[in-house]
Amino acid sequence: MPSRTDVSPDDAKHKVEAVMTLLRPSIQADGGDVEVVSVEDGIVRVRFSGACIACPSKGNTMRHGLLKAIQERVPGIVDVLEAA
Repeated sequence: MPSRTDVSPDDAKHKVEAVMTLLRPSIQADGGDVEVVSVEDGIVRVRFSGACIACPSKGNTMRHGLLKAIQERVPGIVDVLEAA
């Protein structure tokens, strides 16, 4: 089944990783970090570490920070979710 991003999963993950490189310093400045676990069917799954694990603003960071920035730069991304 083709991805909603109309690019290969590896290419989509590479593009999302490039965006994360831009965002990561702000997250690290607060003592946390985030990694891209997967990009599939327009869904980016991320794993938080450090101070982000217990941060009450994690949901806002995903929706208003990560998702917005990724959607501006990577076509076809519809959501960012925390990996299980």
